[in-house]
Amino acid sequence: MAGDPYLLKPIGVVQSPLVDAATAPKQGDEGAPDAWIVFDPSVVEALRDLKADDEVVVLTWLDRAARDVLIVRPRGDPNRPERGVFSTRSPDRPNPIGLHRVQILKVEGSRMQVRNLEALDGTPVLDVKPVLRGVDER
Repeated sequence: MAGDPYLLKPIGVVQSPLVDAATAPKQGDEGAPDAWIVFDPSVVEALRDLKADDEVVVLTWLDRAARDVLIVRPRGDPNRPERGVFSTRSPDRPNPIGLHRVQILKVEGSRMQVRNLEALDGTPVLDVKPVLRGVDER
């Protein structure tokens, strides 16, 4: 495709006990430990309306993913049929953007503790968005 590349600047980083993709849960609700997101000081003001019990979507850059993968077996299961990567949640894909629905446990200064984040320690965070609920869309 033609055009200039897009520049994405991480706004924070994940701090998690998860360090190995092979043993990490595939989805956050499959046993991911509580984790912290540490935000860059330049974006801390953007956290001001977030609070415990809010649900947000965290977008990450899956920096350890393979970017040349187009076909996978879901969940790495050799018994499952091959699928095009865009029909799966595989981290290996041309643009490895992670999408994580998490619950906020607390916000402390430039840090936010969350539940159900399966991202590995050190994963760059690209954005945080609220979970939309009908007419209460912000």
